[in-house]
Amino acid sequence: MPEQKLKRPRTGRPDASPTLEDVAQRAGVSTATVSRCLNDPARVSEVTRTQVLKAVDLLGYAPNFGARALAAKRTDTFGAIIPTMENAIFARGLQAFQEELERNGITLLVSSSSYSPELEEKQIRALIARGADALLLIGHDRTQQSYDLLERKRIPHVIAWSIAPDVPRTSIGFDNRTAMKTLTHEVLALGHRHLAVISAPRAGNDRARDRCRGVVDAMVQHNFDPDRLRIIETPYSISNGAEAFQTLVTTASRPTAVLCGNDVLAAGALTRARELGLRVPEDISITGFDDIEIAQIVSPGLTTVHVPHRQMGTHAAKLLVAMRNNEYADDPASSVELDATIKWRDSLGPVPETGANTTD
Repeated sequence: MPEQKLKRPRTGRPDASPTLEDVAQRAGVSTATVSRCLNDPARVSEVTRTQVLKAVDLLGYAPNFGARALAAKRTDTFGAIIPTMENAIFARGLQAFQEELERNGITLLVSSSSYSPELEEKQIRALIARGADALLLIGHDRTQQSYDLLERKRIPHVIAWSIAPDVPRTSIGFDNRTAMKTLTHEVLALGHRHLAVISAPRAGNDRARDRCRGVVDAMVQHNFDPDRLRIIETPYSISNGAEAFQTLVTTASRPTAVLCGNDVLAAGALTRARELGLRVPEDISITGFDDIEIAQIVSPGLTTVHVPHRQMGTHAAKLLVAMRNNEYADDPASSVELDATIKWRDSLGPVPETGANTTD
């Protein structure tokens, strides 16, 4: 005989979804037992649990998470707004962030602001409207209306990828300015005097601004005129990095070292250098920032600043869970500063003999 498919029993209510009471009736137990089985199965015997789950499957019952969230006054959903999804700058940190949330039974919703404070403000409103318990934000630059909304709604939030000791907000990250200053000191120590920077647009991006400031700080400490520093701003992409690099090297005052605001721009610069017949680092040095995977696979390998992406993601998740659970004193002094270190590879070398000079 052909196998017969088991039909789901009707609930007695046309077009109605099965309820907790329907499951209890089908399983021959109380609604409290069904609830325990679904929310705390360890408290229910294996026989009863099997009986209840069979009824759940037979009826096609789905718990009413909206009602559960209303009762618990939380949704177990967190939001994260990152500036871009077009490259891997934030991928590693966001992955660690999600892994830690998953361990706490929390679902993650992600939005991308495209570096627009106005769009980010809309996304903050949308995530709050959807019941997000807490938010992860990148950097300190955003509209005052966004901060006012977060405070008014009492939404726990953590700023990542940046530390600002003078700003009264909980953050976890590293000092972008100091990290780039340290790298620039190493560049100058190798004899380079003609420096240039390929940066992301600095407006609305405190990380990009601080990295440029770090280059200037190092130049000033070495008694070099920072007004001679050439900075090209361009959105993060390999092609944009390549075009900016070509602009820098096809002028009379060609730099001997190009410091890029991130590894994606630096990968574009390395690609264009090869196309132009320039040897790196023999003819020109190139550095990056972030130490994402592309820094290891380009040729030559990219000297860059290693950013503790996974540490930031994990710590940010732990901070937000504690804040949501009222287990964390919302004290800016408790912000977490991580170390960003130089990762030495082959794209940075001594100044070429033809480019060496002692005045600038």
